[in-house]
Amino acid sequence: MERRSVVTIVGVCALLVALGARAASDDHKTAGGLAVYLGVLPAALIRGHQEMHGGAPSGSHAYHVVAAIFDASTGARIEDAKVEAQVTPRRLVGEARALESMEIAGTVTYGNYFTMGGSDPYRIQISITPSGGSPVEVEFSYRHGTP
Repeated sequence: MERRSVVTIVGVCALLVALGARAASDDHKTAGGLAVYLGVLPAALIRGHQEMHGGAPSGSHAYHVVAAIFDASTGARIEDAKVEAQVTPRRLVGEARALESMEIAGTVTYGNYFTMGGSDPYRIQISITPSGGSPVEVEFSYRHGTP
């Protein structure tokens, strides 16, 4: 039962990424031949399963950052990349972490937890190195509650 609920919850996260999480100020970027979709979800939405990625940060400002990555020309999902993110609030030092590969229902996305308090905008920089490919950088703007 617990495995099924983890798969369901993470599947919802992946679906939100695929649809483009509406909280992101800009949730889709294309660069270096890759299409990248960003999702940012409160960690509380996956309460009870926050052990993913070594555990959610403590406190009420824990968020799960998820990226779905595709070949921009073919639409093929990129499933074997090294992915890192740096989440930086305005005027402060950012937090960098690897976005870990997550397989849900046969599809791969990349994610990890970050602490994101306050209402200031955030810059989310994602570095993607596809297997055998060159690094690609994309940058997103994010603000809590943006429609």
